[in-house]
Amino acid sequence: MFAIVTIAGQQYRVQKNQEIFVHRLAGNPGDTVSFADVLMTGTDGNIKFADLPAIQAEIIDHLKGDKVIVFKKKRRKGYQKMNGHRQYLTKIRIGEIA
Repeated sequence: MFAIVTIAGQQYRVQKNQEIFVHRLAGNPGDTVSFADVLMTGTDGNIKFADLPAIQAEIIDHLKGDKVIVFKKKRRKGYQKMNGHRQYLTKIRIGEIA
């Protein structure tokens, strides 16, 4: 069984016991969170769009993503600018698709 759910403004296709990285969520590791914005569920080709359940998930860890380098340059003008960014992430494990 799978579900399409909106988590922190992005849509994910999730299954039971799947571990995914999402944008930083409020809570501590070990806490349980619930996502009620379920768009679709499916089982073996049977798809439902109405009367959708909530998704339960457990927060495993808070971490930072890989560094992304932003480098800007204008040739022959002596302009160079380098900047970096690391996204704050939360690793969650999908539990019950109630």
